[in-house]
Amino acid sequence: MASGIPCGLVSHNHVGLVLQSTPGNGILDQKQIQVAEDDANSIDYSQRAQWLRAAVLGANDGLVSVAALMIGVGAVKRDVKAMLLAGFAGLVAGACGMAIGEFVSVYTQYEVEFCQMKREHMSVGREKDLEMEMEKRALPNPFHAALASALCFSIGALVPLMSAVFIRDYKIRLIVVVAVASLALLVFGLVVAQIGNTTKMKSCVRFLCGGWLAMIITFGLTKLLGASALE
Repeated sequence: MASGIPCGLVSHNHVGLVLQSTPGNGILDQKQIQVAEDDANSIDYSQRAQWLRAAVLGANDGLVSVAALMIGVGAVKRDVKAMLLAGFAGLVAGACGMAIGEFVSVYTQYEVEFCQMKREHMSVGREKDLEMEMEKRALPNPFHAALASALCFSIGALVPLMSAVFIRDYKIRLIVVVAVASLALLVFGLVVAQIGNTTKMKSCVRFLCGGWLAMIITFGLTKLLGASALE
């Protein structure tokens, strides 16, 4: 029995059925495939930022701290041994400080999240123990965070430290430390911009100006004290 509906039209009760057989549905299929591909290729940059922040900031702290410390000591002590010892002490102290600070911070976060999780699952009964165990495994690990932070700081600190090892001339040594540190800061800025999908120029300028400011302030204030204050 004919329904009286033209060939290209259907009733509302048969929309889903007819869409699969209409010639124009190929366009919809292509759109659906394109949307699926876009979702698969999309990147959650906020998730990247969580681990990127700890890694880059740790390396940047090591680079800037040790470079500024070496330049500050070099402002009053021309001896290469004094600069290298200051840089090595800064590397060890900074790595330990970063590791301890990261451990305390992440462990505190771990306790807060775990206690909150425990309270939520206690209210629904013991049948949620397995789910709670799985969620517990997803919480941040304080030991891993501390190790990663100390490692990143040490890697950054080695850059200015190694650049001054084989240079005996005082002025050249200072110039090389500043130049190598500046180059590393530019690299950090590019890496952050690339992974975080942000403006490369702004990122590089931000890293570079911050490092220069730290080195200039340290050099200037140490120079004002003079060599006699350290003896």
